[in-house]
Amino acid sequence: MGKAGAGKGRSPTPTPNRDGGAAATATATSTAGGAAAAPTATGAAAGVGRSTLHANKTILKTVSVFLASGKRNSSNQQSKAAAAALQNKRQQRQRRMDELSGKVNPKLLDSLRKKTRFTKDELDALCRIYRKLVSNCQYAAKTLASSSSSAAIAKPHAAVEGIDRIVFRELLHSTFDIVTEEILMERIFCSWDKAHEGLPLRLEGWLIGLSTFLRGTPTERAAFCFRVYDLNTDGFITKDEMFTLLRNCLIKQPQDEDPDEGVKDLVEIVLKKFDLDKDGKVSMDDFMGTVTAEPLLIEAFGQCLPTDSAVVSFFSTLQV
Repeated sequence: MGKAGAGKGRSPTPTPNRDGGAAATATATSTAGGAAAAPTATGAAAGVGRSTLHANKTILKTVSVFLASGKRNSSNQQSKAAAAALQNKRQQRQRRMDELSGKVNPKLLDSLRKKTRFTKDELDALCRIYRKLVSNCQYAAKTLASSSSSAAIAKPHAAVEGIDRIVFRELLHSTFDIVTEEILMERIFCSWDKAHEGLPLRLEGWLIGLSTFLRGTPTERAAFCFRVYDLNTDGFITKDEMFTLLRNCLIKQPQDEDPDEGVKDLVEIVLKKFDLDKDGKVSMDDFMGTVTAEPLLIEAFGQCLPTDSAVVSFFSTLQV
């Protein structure tokens, strides 16, 4: 009992606070861990920054390579286009020189033989004629240019290569016996080469048009006549165009008070003959159908084809 009392009388020995120690330990550990974690996060951020910078450099390098490649391709394409344009220009210049000298390169000659109904010897002879006609055109241009009164008008046409209107019309009149009105002469010239209406005739256009003119099929010759008669090239021969074409076909009598009335009557008669679909104008189909049924009507609106005797005479002069 005494010992027990003595034990109770003494102050108890303090025991460590296990929870407090654990908390302190945890706090210390956490503090130490926090100190260690801070540098780890900073390093991670730095690593991410380095990776991003590296990725950006890679992207920039790729873009630079792509742009450089595009510039090289563009430069190569421009160089190829310039070379092709230069080559084309040289070929055109050589072709013009060949045309003026009457020469035809083998490839063009083969192409012309397929597009026309002429033999090789005939093409050679026609090329010589073309050269002479062009020389006549150039001589006429120089003559006009030397005249003070017409120099300003003739100068722009002095360097034009090909067969011009004046020489062409003289050829139609003297060689092919085409005796017709001025308006038809102009339309024949403009309709000769379908690809270049109204321009001076170049070698290929001259030969292709001449093939139709001299040896064309009935369909080809009828189509040529239709183009000639279609004055405004709208695909139809109208009453007004018929009136213009036919007014000089009638002999005007002095006693006629109004000679145009006779032309109007003739237009109505011709229109009834050609206007197969009854729409008041003549289309290509109308013209073809009428001419097929009655071939003699192919030049109903005026002469625009050579006579048979003129064709025979022309080929006899080729000496082939």
